Amino acid sequence: MYKIYVSLLTSFKKTYLKTSDMKKVDLLDLKILQIITQDARVPFKDVAEVCGVSRAAIHQRVLRLTEAGVITGSGYNVYPKQIGYSTCTYVGIKLERGSMYKEVANELEKIQEIVECHFTTGPYTMLVKLYSRDNEHLMALLNNHIQEIPGVVSTETLISLEQTFSRQVPVVLPSDEEAVGARKMKALLERMNAAGIIVDDPEESLEALKGRRGRKSEY
Repeated sequence: MYKIYVSLLTSFKKTYLKTSDMKKVDLLDLKILQIITQDARVPFKDVAEVCGVSRAAIHQRVLRLTEAGVITGSGYNVYPKQIGYSTCTYVGIKLERGSMYKEVANELEKIQEIVECHFTTGPYTMLVKLYSRDNEHLMALLNNHIQEIPGVVSTETLISLEQTFSRQVPVVLPSDEEAVGARKMKALLERMNAAGIIVDDPEESLEALKGRRGRKSEY
């Protein structure tokens, strides 16, 4: 019986998990995300009507997705040029050592005009995005702030002439076959646990799964 369960689980891993690696969300979550990423101000009652569940269920799902880190923020986006920040600049930063990244990042976070910071591969150690009022303001940020941070060796600026578009990553619903596979795999895991084959993570290796046989004596 144990070998049959393991064989079935392995088959499901090959056909389903290979194309869907989303532990934190299910189909309803994806439907909700697909709607609210298009319009964050859409009322929960409208989302509930589209998804076919109650308004309370939508509220609970959004709260859970936020706590799980799937939803990372909400609110209004301010257009920088309308409040005086006319220049958008990407700054490539080279450090003495890559291991200094966290210390430098802490200092960069103190510069309010920097809105994004990335640890990157390629010619730069770090890449930041910042907004400045004009070229003089940009020069002051570079010379008096960024380049004064210990560990920063050099910087290279790339000024954005125009932001053509900005958007969220697409929220793609699984195909019918994948959705069916997910339900079957969930049912299989429940049967395995009921049989004493403890599976905490369906993506763990087959070798690790076999090593769990000692946790229960009846298979």
